[in-house]
Amino acid sequence: MAVTLSEPAAQHVASFLARRGKGVGIRLGVKTSGCSGLAYKLEFADAALPEDIVFESHGVKVLVDPKSLPYLEGTELDYTREGLNEGFKFNNPNVKDQCGCGESFTT
Repeated sequence: MAVTLSEPAAQHVASFLARRGKGVGIRLGVKTSGCSGLAYKLEFADAALPEDIVFESHGVKVLVDPKSLPYLEGTELDYTREGLNEGFKFNNPNVKDQCGCGESFTT
């Protein structure tokens, strides 16, 4: 299964990378954190690492480390605007439960 970006998320990332003037895509991973156990890591990637698994969605590369992939398989990263709030939203089919603040999850 792939890790994908929605069209709005891909447009947001591509726009940010263009303004930034460098970068090959976005790196997505998980780390141990929060009250539920796992939290997402999201950062702009200047280069692919040798161990990265690379997906491409709407012309934007998504880089995932092999240890994070089992937790992220099938995830779509979306970019949403709701009123004054905007940001990335993870649509992850592997999530079984989330903490109340929405910062961490379990699979």
